[in-house]
Amino acid sequence: MPEGDVLRLTAERLDQALRGSPLVRAELRWPSAAGADLVGRTVTSCTAYGKHVLTRLDDGRTLHTHLRMDGSWRVERTGGRAAAARRPEIRAVLATTRWTCVGWRLGMLDLLRTRDEPHLLAHLGPDVLADDFPGDGLDEAVRRMREQGPRPLCDVLLDQGVVAGLGTIWMAESLYASRLWPWTPAEALDDAAHRRLLATARRLMGRSVDIGRSRGLQEVPRAVHGQLGRPCRRCRTSVAVGQANEPPYERPVFWCPTCQASDAPAR
Repeated sequence: MPEGDVLRLTAERLDQALRGSPLVRAELRWPSAAGADLVGRTVTSCTAYGKHVLTRLDDGRTLHTHLRMDGSWRVERTGGRAAAARRPEIRAVLATTRWTCVGWRLGMLDLLRTRDEPHLLAHLGPDVLADDFPGDGLDEAVRRMREQGPRPLCDVLLDQGVVAGLGTIWMAESLYASRLWPWTPAEALDDAAHRRLLATARRLMGRSVDIGRSRGLQEVPRAVHGQLGRPCRRCRTSVAVGQANEPPYERPVFWCPTCQASDAPAR
């Protein structure tokens, strides 16, 4: 599933393509929104919150989309073959005279009043990439982590109700960078350690966004995620894979059995 760094870049590209120009084409191929007429409306902003994209319009409405496992937004030049968007996998098309944004395999789509966004997002924790995360957002995320008791850290970091935006990649990379055993109970860490772990996650994801802007996300290095059997960069132990969450919501956890042993000191 695309994570917060991918969604941040997606929202930025949609914003660059759509903001400030009237829509000349708008198709929402979704049962609950198919009758909506957005032609002539102007996009005022596109932003991401966790794994959600919010496209705000000048009439006080917001188009909310979620990519789920396989979704993506692609930006095509209006008039080109790809901008025709005739494939059955396409769930949304928003176009100005210059650019056409095509929503492929979107997992969620709805149109709501912009003022109702807080209700839509109320079940989520603070967005780890939000501008205010180093302040109030981090304090709130630490408070929510403190309440998780014996839940393993790998499970807690994947819980969007604790902190929004992290997925299997940045959960694993953050725990590796912190030298934490993925199944350490959340209650075993004090607030300072929770704060350091979350700050590490934000730093790694922010770096991914920076690299993605200039070189593409395929250039972002991974220390452990997807590196099963390869030597750890620090100690040369083979990277292993375990499991976060219980079926049917299990997710892979890549980790180093030496650097992240259950009795290894956190850093």
